[in-house]
Amino acid sequence: MNQNTKPEIIVRKYLFSKGFRYRLNHARLPGHPDIVLRKYRNVIFVNGCFWHGHSGCKYFVLPKTNTEFWENKIKANKERDVKEQRELAAMGWHCITVWECQLKSTIREKTLESLAYTLNHIFLNDRSVKEYKILEERLMVAESKPDFE
Repeated sequence: MNQNTKPEIIVRKYLFSKGFRYRLNHARLPGHPDIVLRKYRNVIFVNGCFWHGHSGCKYFVLPKTNTEFWENKIKANKERDVKEQRELAAMGWHCITVWECQLKSTIREKTLESLAYTLNHIFLNDRSVKEYKILEERLMVAESKPDFE
């Protein structure tokens, strides 16, 4: 697991410039997420397209040599990623994955703006007041009719 990769630094600098404060590689969380935003109950994984098997990405091409080894390695990485994200979700964390190809200069700004929008949307949704509606106004079986009618 590499830390301080170029894609990770791009995301961190952008988040910090927009006022988001975070912790790095939190050891107590499954998968040691790259970026942890406790206030938002959110974790961000900045994944390399090759190492995490980004499906349909032009940057994910299996090597021609030792193909079986690489298939097994990348398959295991993908399975581990899913398992860790499920564990985090069960703990109440939102998981966002930012792929290396999404940070290429042509689409970087759009990706980062979408990330900030998503974080704010999650934050507001989690803290909004939920209105509960009573579905039925019927009397329950054990209740008697009130005498004051």
